Amino acid sequence: MTGSQILLMAKTPVPGRVKTRLCPPCTPGQAARIAAAALADTVDTVAASTAGTRILVVDGDHPAPPGWARVAQRGGALGDRLANAFADTRVPGTATVLIGMDTPQLTAVHLDTALRRLADVDAVLGPAEDGGWWALGLREPGHAEVLRAIPTSTPATGEQTLAALRRHGLRVHLLPPLRDVDTAADALAVAAMCPPGSRFVGAVAAGVPSPTAVVR
Repeated sequence: MTGSQILLMAKTPVPGRVKTRLCPPCTPGQAARIAAAALADTVDTVAASTAGTRILVVDGDHPAPPGWARVAQRGGALGDRLANAFADTRVPGTATVLIGMDTPQLTAVHLDTALRRLADVDAVLGPAEDGGWWALGLREPGHAEVLRAIPTSTPATGEQTLAALRRHGLRVHLLPPLRDVDTAADALAVAAMCPPGSRFVGAVAAGVPSPTAVVR
């Protein structure tokens, strides 16, 4: 799909700066390796999609994969950085889907469905199980300005995003919900949804202990 692009919001996997909610039981180094694996698997999935353009929107010095464009994240609050990502990569007539690096179970089918639906609706939104969202696609990226006023990382973020888009008169299609990786329990659950050979599965197996059985 030439008239479309995917933005991957990512943070450079530096110990102590990524996946801090995995600690404990993980060490900062293990958490960073899990984050790096999730990012690498997500890059592979985006590369396998039909998007015409792929852009890494990065916090830090992580390089762009071959064939990708790269822009730096800009702004303080997450809502501003998300809106700026859409603004800084906006191309007239090009639908844009933004995702993060916290759903390594994501497939190219998820992304291609989002891109395809943007031919018929104004926006697509992928709810996350924790109340946030894992994907936002906009046929006109300027509508991302609504994100600046929405509190992020709350149980109501996804619901408030959907309401804001609809208040602006946008037709919104909801994508299937996915689980974000924030905690060790999330990591174990999401790893069970990934292909056995994925980097994320290996990193979780090496860095997250399985829940211990209760001894009575």
